[in-house]
Amino acid sequence: MQEVEGVVNGTFDYTELKGDTGPLVYPAGFVYIFMVLYYLTNHGANIRVAQYVFALLYLLTLVLVFNIYRKARKVPPYVFFFMCCASYRIHSIYILRLFNDPVAMIFLYAAINLMISNQWAWACILYSVGVSIKMNVLLFAPALLMLLILAKGMRGTISHLSLCASVQVLLGLPFLLKNPVGYIQRAFDLGRQFTFKWTVNWRFLPLDIFLNRHFHAGLLALHLVVLVYFFWCKWSILYGGPRRLLSWQPVMKILDVNDILLPLFTANFIGVVFSRSLHFQFYVWYFHTLPYLLWSTNLPVVARLLILGVIELCWNTYPSTVYSSGALHVCHLVIMVGLVFFPGPKSSEKEDEKED
Repeated sequence: MQEVEGVVNGTFDYTELKGDTGPLVYPAGFVYIFMVLYYLTNHGANIRVAQYVFALLYLLTLVLVFNIYRKARKVPPYVFFFMCCASYRIHSIYILRLFNDPVAMIFLYAAINLMISNQWAWACILYSVGVSIKMNVLLFAPALLMLLILAKGMRGTISHLSLCASVQVLLGLPFLLKNPVGYIQRAFDLGRQFTFKWTVNWRFLPLDIFLNRHFHAGLLALHLVVLVYFFWCKWSILYGGPRRLLSWQPVMKILDVNDILLPLFTANFIGVVFSRSLHFQFYVWYFHTLPYLLWSTNLPVVARLLILGVIELCWNTYPSTVYSSGALHVCHLVIMVGLVFFPGPKSSEKEDEKED
């Protein structure tokens, strides 16, 4: 609210926008969304109204996520109970913490609903709005690029990417006109340093390694290597190999729901696994995709549920410990290995047949 209040008072230089928690480091979409909350909550004083808004946001997110799962037909319905009723941390993020992460994710899930309905232009617009609220949505971008090439060809991909860029320029225009360099540096700062106190995934590391730039570069390199592996060996092979993705014309005008979801959710998961630091609110980045990823492997059902439970315990341990962060990495590794070596069936119907 303090950061938004600066804009309300006429400050459009991003380098001058700050609050007690530090400078404004989110793109312009964040400003507009929380400016609405600023007025709805009497300049941030009425927290209860904000909680009502976020409760509605939570329910709308579940509607969008459940519709995605309904169309995918991969995860059995009983898993939905765990997704909406069993996560204390997720409820805390939405109703108590009021972070911008859930706001960004609802635009992402709305965009995915449009993708599986073959509405790629509107999907790109909503996706770009999500990025303008928080940049974690960019973790889905490598898979989205591949899917655009498949569905629209290189020509269509260029036009859709231009649409994404236009949204960013339009939303950021008041700040770009005032101080373009300051806006870009603050809103899209990929080199921002994280605080060791809040890390969920790297608690077992010494502080000097956690802050080391070489460690960060190594994580980025691993992120890119694993992405390339999945693209080259897992995703592109479904459509005739990488060379076919260079076609000027669409490869497949209508994509199967699971051919859309698996690359998107996997690309995001890879980004989370190799993140420089995960803070508690970042759980919402991939929480609703974890069942899909687990049911995309051939792991036993008991193992899938156990992994979901252990991941939940890790995110609920505050402050994080050596054991909780280590257990989180073990769970991530098991999921990654399952996706690489033991891919499961495309739908829950096939899995039911296998179990019968």
